[in-house]
Amino acid sequence: MLARLGHRHLVLFILAAAIALLPLIFPTSYYWRVASLVWVSAFAAVGLNILMGQAGQVSLGHAGFFGIGAYAVAIGPAHLGVPPWAAVFIGAAISALLAYLVGRPILRLRGHYLAIGTLGLGILIALVITTESRWTGGPDGMAVAKLTLFGWRASGSETWYWITGAALVAGAWLALNLSETPTGRAFRALHDSEIAARVAGIDVARFKLQAFVIAAVYASLAGSMLAMMNGFINPDQAGFLHSIELVTMVVLGGLGSVAGSIIGAAVLVALPQVLTVFQEYEHLMLGAIIIVTMIFMRDGIVPTLSRRFARAGA
Repeated sequence: MLARLGHRHLVLFILAAAIALLPLIFPTSYYWRVASLVWVSAFAAVGLNILMGQAGQVSLGHAGFFGIGAYAVAIGPAHLGVPPWAAVFIGAAISALLAYLVGRPILRLRGHYLAIGTLGLGILIALVITTESRWTGGPDGMAVAKLTLFGWRASGSETWYWITGAALVAGAWLALNLSETPTGRAFRALHDSEIAARVAGIDVARFKLQAFVIAAVYASLAGSMLAMMNGFINPDQAGFLHSIELVTMVVLGGLGSVAGSIIGAAVLVALPQVLTVFQEYEHLMLGAIIIVTMIFMRDGIVPTLSRRFARAGA
């Protein structure tokens, strides 16, 4: 059966099966929450991989859009009377608009200049969130209203497990299908060579901007889900360290691989929970594992293992 499935369908089948079957082995509600955190992080990483893995552009400030989505579902209901479900779409629209307006000049940069430009954007967003304490609660953060739809209220780890899992399947499906469209092929051309893409007639600036906006929307939606799931949000979710975590998930799992983004998120979210048994050596061991993984799997976990399995089966 699996042999007859294409790559896209195979990834979606395995992902959906994993989400459906994992609860069978969860001994406590704690595991439901950790898995939900994995799905949320994977959702944001899948979007960032469209920008970095497909279009070949770097972003070191992507957590800023994550923060916009998170604070949209906090500020909207608390200060503006907007329902949480509507605030999700408002946050995504604000992130898309900001990515479009700021992305036009920033994406003219290349290489490390682009990385610094996106870093500055992320720092600016985090700074605004931290200083506008009247709206955001400042460094202390603020409470987030529960998601309510037609009288039904989303609460509890199990509920959010299924919500975030379904969102991840939908996000992965969109990303996998995007790669096979003319836009996805234009992204890959940009990744290989902007000069060659321009010679081939591709509007480089337009497609770079499209990838940036798509990735920003993914991050905003992930931020909204996390904020409503936790019931609380603080500026750390929009900070530089969170941006680095998202980039690490993408690179660790494999640039250009949707499955790699999910695996990278799973490793970076779940592994620290496993390493807590080592107490004060937890962060040391986590860093060592990441370093060793990247030394022996330079293209990321999923692409490297895929090639090795292909050679073994040949």
